Amino acid sequence: MNFTDLSQRIEQSNSLDFGSIFNATIELFKKVWLQGFITLLLTFVSILPFYIVLYSPLIAYGITDPASFENGQAPPGALIFMFLLMPFFFLAVMTIGLCLNAAFLRICKQNDFGDVEKDAYFFYLKKPYLGKALMLSLIMLGLVFLAMLTCGLGIIYLIVPMSLFPAFLAFGEDLTGMEMAKGGFALGNKNWGIIIALLLVTSLVAQLGVILCFVGVFFTAMLSKIPVYFIYKNTVGFQDDMEV
Repeated sequence: MNFTDLSQRIEQSNSLDFGSIFNATIELFKKVWLQGFITLLLTFVSILPFYIVLYSPLIAYGITDPASFENGQAPPGALIFMFLLMPFFFLAVMTIGLCLNAAFLRICKQNDFGDVEKDAYFFYLKKPYLGKALMLSLIMLGLVFLAMLTCGLGIIYLIVPMSLFPAFLAFGEDLTGMEMAKGGFALGNKNWGIIIALLLVTSLVAQLGVILCFVGVFFTAMLSKIPVYFIYKNTVGFQDDMEV
């Protein structure tokens, strides 16, 4: 599916139905809750080394010169180094998050269609997907920076299109990173109200896991990612559907 076909399918798609997508999300979650937990766990484990690298200057100063913290402030040299590392840190974390979320959506599709395949959590952390994920992350980083210039108000608008990026990474294999971003905005702008409502409601429902001694939220957190799969399915569809 090229970008022209994608644009036409988005433009010609019917309006999303909140109730049907929400119900389908709950039903699919019953099948993929464990995979969602594993995805969340792998995300934490994968980004942990980058946190260690980011805070390594403070750790190094703490080991070699503990007296530098006696005044209650971090050494200027460590702060400067961390400031320089910050963009690369965010870029790495965003890229890993995108790839793992895309893999989870791929698993959602497999379970939705009854495909018997191995759960490949690192499927998109390889060529050519990794390069596209990196491009999407750069775009997201730039958009977030611009949104912060509006006192953060732009973030509210960006939540919808950026939440769709993992779906385009997962299922838009013929698209470039920039085309995936454009697709996310095209689909998000057309259905912004319904999508933000779905994201908010499923996020609130996912927080019910806190009832289970707070540990349960780790098993329910990925519920809020599943609506994106059905949003993409009901509007863009999949390459296999087009070939039938």
